[in-house]
Amino acid sequence: MSNSTRLPAVNNQQWADAADDAKDAAALLGDMASHAASAVGAMAGQTACDVGKRVDDLTASAGAGIQGLGERLSKNSPRAGVVGSASQAVANSVKDGGKYIQDAKLSGIAEDISDLIRRNPVPAVLIGIGLGWFVWRKLRS
Repeated sequence: MSNSTRLPAVNNQQWADAADDAKDAAALLGDMASHAASAVGAMAGQTACDVGKRVDDLTASAGAGIQGLGERLSKNSPRAGVVGSASQAVANSVKDGGKYIQDAKLSGIAEDISDLIRRNPVPAVLIGIGLGWFVWRKLRS
């Protein structure tokens, strides 16, 4: 090798300085990654919150539509006799169901279902088994 291509000699202090610089760079990179991950987590949380609000708004809108359907049923169905009583009862049930959906939204409905399952675990398990069996039968055929 010629003298012009020979690498300069490096002393221990230069190695120590280079190692310190590498450690500093690694720490800075770790901090940057931590901040980036934190920002991504915050954005994901905000997006999930926004999606939850949109779903609740859509559920409330669907509830208002169902409530309107109940009102139309009430106006257009007979009011007298056995058929009138039954049709008014159905219309009132549809209106009440629509109002519940509009007021509770999806998040409230999910909480109500969770509470119902906690209060009645055995029937909930039996219903789950029955639904599972039904789905299994439909998928088999």
